[in-house]
Amino acid sequence: MDPIADMLTRIRNANSKMKDYVDIPSSKVKQNVVKLLKDEGFIKGYRYIEDNKQGAIRVYMKYGSNKEKAIKHIKRVSKPSLRVYKEVSKMPKVKSRYGVLVLSTSKGVITGEKARE
Repeated sequence: MDPIADMLTRIRNANSKMKDYVDIPSSKVKQNVVKLLKDEGFIKGYRYIEDNKQGAIRVYMKYGSNKEKAIKHIKRVSKPSLRVYKEVSKMPKVKSRYGVLVLSTSKGVITGEKARE
């Protein structure tokens, strides 16, 4: 089981059903990814929920005034069965700069733009 792919699927499903929020089992990496999505303006917010297990992250979805979805497409590139390693100079650019590339590095979870700095 891939926990990051599960998180992205939950967000994708909540987004397609126009849900107000979605609960995701918590981990530090997931918290960092969700924080980055919030900082980049793709979600309204999030909060940690204690549940006497591993905890959960409640992600509040974001939609425009005419029900436009803030997240148009979300995809996992590197998988546990097929890791993708790239040099910063060879990282793909996000289409028309209307998106964000999320990277897991030795310095934590960052955006592609932050990695190029």
